[in-house]
Amino acid sequence: MHVVVLGAGILGVSSAWYLRQEGHEVTVVERQPGAALETSFANGSQLSVGHVEPWASLETLPQLWKWGFSESAPVLFRPRADLAQWQWGARFFLECWPARNRHNLRQLLNLGLYSRAAQQALRAEVGIEFQAIDRGILNLYATPAEWARGSRAAAEITRLGYPRHRITREEALRIEPALGGTRAPWIGATYTPGDGSGDAHQWTQALAEKCQALGVVFHFNQSVLGLAEEAGRITGVRLSGRETLLGADAVVAALGSYTPLLLRPHGIRMPVYPVKGYSATVPLLRPEAAPQVSITDDAWKMVFSRLGDTLRIAGTAEFTGYDTRLNEARCNALIERTRLLFPEAADYGQPTFWAGLRPATPSNRPLIGRTRIPNLFLNTGHGTLGWTTGCGSGKALAAIVSGRRPEVDFSFSGL
Repeated sequence: MHVVVLGAGILGVSSAWYLRQEGHEVTVVERQPGAALETSFANGSQLSVGHVEPWASLETLPQLWKWGFSESAPVLFRPRADLAQWQWGARFFLECWPARNRHNLRQLLNLGLYSRAAQQALRAEVGIEFQAIDRGILNLYATPAEWARGSRAAAEITRLGYPRHRITREEALRIEPALGGTRAPWIGATYTPGDGSGDAHQWTQALAEKCQALGVVFHFNQSVLGLAEEAGRITGVRLSGRETLLGADAVVAALGSYTPLLLRPHGIRMPVYPVKGYSATVPLLRPEAAPQVSITDDAWKMVFSRLGDTLRIAGTAEFTGYDTRLNEARCNALIERTRLLFPEAADYGQPTFWAGLRPATPSNRPLIGRTRIPNLFLNTGHGTLGWTTGCGSGKALAAIVSGRRPEVDFSFSGL
C-alpha cells in the first residue's frame, strides 16, 4: 500500500526505510529543503541505551525545585497561558511515582536495546559513515550524593541486562585521559561500554539517500497544511503549493513537537510538549585534549561528543512552548562549562549555536503505533532519546503498519 510519512527527521526517515523494506510504496513529506534539518540537526550525538532513566522520578523533583527559574539552570520552566503545558506538568508528577518510574525505565531500555540491534544491523548492511565512536559513555559526578544516585541507576540498568558500571575517578581517567586536564570538580563516574556517539544529521541524510535509491519519494520544501478525513479514515494530505491532495492508504505522523498541532482537529490529543534543547559545536585546537569517549556531566546535564575535528556540547531543557530563539545565557553556559572540563581542547571563541524542540512525553516513553483512526499512525514523543531509539522505533512502526506486532516488549500507542 501507499504510506505517506510526514517528517524527514530521524524518526520519519527510519520509518520510511523499514516501510520500504516491508514492500510498501513510501512517500516522505518535509517542509525543510532536506532531511534532518530541525530537531535531528545538531543534537547531543549520544547513542545512550544505558542512560534512558526517565526524567520523571522522585529524585528529580528536588533538583527541579533547586533550579527554579534561573536563566542558566539545566532546566528552565517558563510558565505560559498554555493549557497543554500545565496538563503535561501534571502528568509528569504522576509519572514520578516509583512504580511508574520503574515501568517506564524497563520500557525505554527494551526499546533502546531493540534499536541498538537494529542500527548495528543497518550499519553493517548499508555502510553509512556518520563519525561513529564506539567507546562507551562516561557519566561524571561532582558530589557523593550525585555519585550515589548515579550508581543506583547504573546498578538498575545492569540488573535489567545492559552493563553500566560504577567506577572511580582513577578508572575513568584511564578510559578517557583527556579528563586529566579538567578544572571542574568531579569525584567519580559510571561507565557504559556498549554506548557511543555519532552524527545524527549525517546518518539521517545518508539513510534518506539510501531510501531514495530504493524508490522512496521525498517531497522537500512542502508544508503539511492538514489531513483529509472521510468515513473515519485519512484519505490524503493537503500540502502547500499543491491544488490536489496527496493520496494515501496510510499516514505516519513523525513531525516531532508539531504532531499534536496537526492531529488536534481530528480529535487526537497526545501528551507531547516541546522542550527546547541547545547545542554548541566548536572546532578542535588540540585533539589530544578533547575526549574520544562521550561524556555526560551530571551536575549540569550536559553531554560532550567528539565529531571528527569538532566537539559537540549539548544540554539544558527549556519549557517555553514553540519558541526556537536562542537564549544567550544558556548558550554561554554551555561554553563556560566546557572550558572548565576541557580548557585547551577547542577554540571556544568560534562556537556554532543551535536550538531545537524535542517532543517530550511526561513518561519519556514515545508514542509509536496506531491511533483511533485506523490508517493513521504515530512515531513521535521521543524527547532526548530520538537518536538512541530511532532505528528501533522505525522498524517497530513498519511492522505495526504491516499488521504485525514488533519483536520488542514495549507498550505501543493506542491513541
